[in-house]
Amino acid sequence: MTGTVLIDYGAGNLRSVANALQAAGAHDLTISDAPDVVARAERIVLPGVGAFAHCMASLSAIMGMRDALEQAVRMRGAPFLGICVGMQLLADVGEEHGEQAGLGWVPGRVRAMTGGTGADGRDIRIPHMGWNQISLPDGRDGTLVQGGEAYFLHSYHFCAENSADVAAMSAHGQPIVAAVQRDNILGVQFHPEKSQAYGIALLERFLTWTP
Repeated sequence: MTGTVLIDYGAGNLRSVANALQAAGAHDLTISDAPDVVARAERIVLPGVGAFAHCMASLSAIMGMRDALEQAVRMRGAPFLGICVGMQLLADVGEEHGEQAGLGWVPGRVRAMTGGTGADGRDIRIPHMGWNQISLPDGRDGTLVQGGEAYFLHSYHFCAENSADVAAMSAHGQPIVAAVQRDNILGVQFHPEKSQAYGIALLERFLTWTP
């Protein structure tokens, strides 16, 4: 086993995420683009910055990486965390720059957010950028994702097919899925590495999570 592996596929702010993981206790952290390292990982983190199609293409361009992820996450059950676009890639389809198939691990589509004017008369600007409140749907115990405030930066959002997969919500002129969870798979739309104490606490829980 290779401890916690942060996947380097040219589409994430690796240094910031690595620093946050280490601050949360990931002393066995490896940053890698090697499928064999990912296949042996105890835990896997997939960051993501940019457009869905570009990130999916970059991940798929690493020969053997998709198979390694399937083996480690879907077959062996290694705990997985997707961050921002890394969460969006869990969906069946992303609609940014045309339809693009995702990993298909959490049923849903990634769609453009809508702007406009809020109920208070203020403009709702896209991208959604800044601190927003996180709330839990009824029945969620907060084992991994808890209520609080986190930092967001995105223009597209995850529309989950099954409400049971929604672990947390937020809002920016419309309801936003802030986190999804299915079995050993967790995805967060916000950036834990930019969310100060709230984000570090989330990463600490992920690093000790036993699905």
